[in-house]
Amino acid sequence: MSLSIVGFLASNTALMIGRLLLTFVFWSDAILQAMRFRAVSSALQDRFGLRPGWAFNAATMILKLLASLMIVLDHGAWVAAGGLAVFTLATIPIAHPFWARQGEQAFNARNFAMEHLSLIGGLMLAAILSGARC
Repeated sequence: MSLSIVGFLASNTALMIGRLLLTFVFWSDAILQAMRFRAVSSALQDRFGLRPGWAFNAATMILKLLASLMIVLDHGAWVAAGGLAVFTLATIPIAHPFWARQGEQAFNARNFAMEHLSLIGGLMLAAILSGARC
């Protein structure tokens, strides 16, 4: 591997970019949730039966924003990564139960579930890396 690539990967800039990209899916979604709070709350109630929808919407929005910030700033990142990993794992049976669907819906839900598992692996690595740098 080139020395310039090794140098970049060892830099604080690379770590910050990696943390921002890892958490992008969470903080960007939380911002969209905040902008459409009522619609998202109603959709949670209707689609997944989570009641009260506004409370689930607020809780997930806060979790995603705060945990992302903690990871980006590397302050309690292992706790934040664990929280996001548990949240992400919990969404599989709630929002992507591929085993209960047929055809294209099952295929799409399985793909989402696999992506969620990969993201959990990335969160685990972020937690490990944060602990290794202490």
